[in-house]
Amino acid sequence: MIGPTLSIVMPVYNVAPYLPRCLESLAALTPPADEIIVVDDGSTDDCPAILADFAPRLPQMRVIRQENGGLSAARNTGLDAAHGRYLAFVDSDDFVSTDAYAEALRLAAAEDLDMVLQNANYHFEGRQDDYAIYADVVATGVISGREWLRQRFSAGRFLHMVWMHLYRREFIEANRFRFVPRLIHEDVIWTTQALLSAQRVRYTGHVAVHYRIPLRRFTPEQSQRRLQAIVDSSVVNARALATMSDTLDDDPELRHLLAEHLVDGALSVFHKLPKMPDRAAAAAILRRLRQEGFMGLLWRHACTTAQRRRIARHWLRSWLSGAGR
Repeated sequence: MIGPTLSIVMPVYNVAPYLPRCLESLAALTPPADEIIVVDDGSTDDCPAILADFAPRLPQMRVIRQENGGLSAARNTGLDAAHGRYLAFVDSDDFVSTDAYAEALRLAAAEDLDMVLQNANYHFEGRQDDYAIYADVVATGVISGREWLRQRFSAGRFLHMVWMHLYRREFIEANRFRFVPRLIHEDVIWTTQALLSAQRVRYTGHVAVHYRIPLRRFTPEQSQRRLQAIVDSSVVNARALATMSDTLDDDPELRHLLAEHLVDGALSVFHKLPKMPDRAAAAAILRRLRQEGFMGLLWRHACTTAQRRRIARHWLRSWLSGAGR
């Protein structure tokens, strides 16, 4: 018996204002997805009712409910439940094009691809015109994931969004890829690992996903928690990318490019600290980053004088903020 071709994994958590449009787009897919695994990650709003209302229109949808564990845990639950030959991820506050996966599925099967790399639009909810994430990148033939990383790092423009790609599930399972629980920007580790391992990928340029950019307002307490979570996750991501870079002895050029990329990304941590409402907490975090070796890790992987200058400036600031503690 032939199993499902396409499994879509979609975490859901308190996105009631956006969920109907996402589900409408999934219902309109051509060809339809064979399996839609929705992981309700402990929603406390109207999401369960919305999913129940849509069930007759999406008979291939399976809803799994679990206690809130975060986006990574929800995606892992969906991965464990998926049966399709190919996998795609959808975030439930976004929506997909009607033909999101049609060409990708054809190419994946015809060319035995590990991943099909697609494009997406930034969607600003009418505040300004939408535009493509990769606005000027041409489609490729079949290349390795390493080559795609090399091209994007060299161009200084690489997005980690996990939902921009179609994956061969056997490739994912053979490498035992899973998301790190409780991590923000969890796509960073996943996407880099996948591309370093993928032997056959192709970039199509097709706009498959419409990535919603909502206006958000946070209380000072919410802002503090959010920024602290971003900083903590950025440190985890930087350490993971450093480990990946250090294994690339067989490809010095890519090792250098990945190291430069991880330092550029990690330096954004120091832009988050001044935005924290709790200034004492921000100063303590800055000292902790030095004491726990984060700045040393960045220094060892820095590739340019400009990067080292920025790291040294933040190291000095961390020292002065705590009188050397």
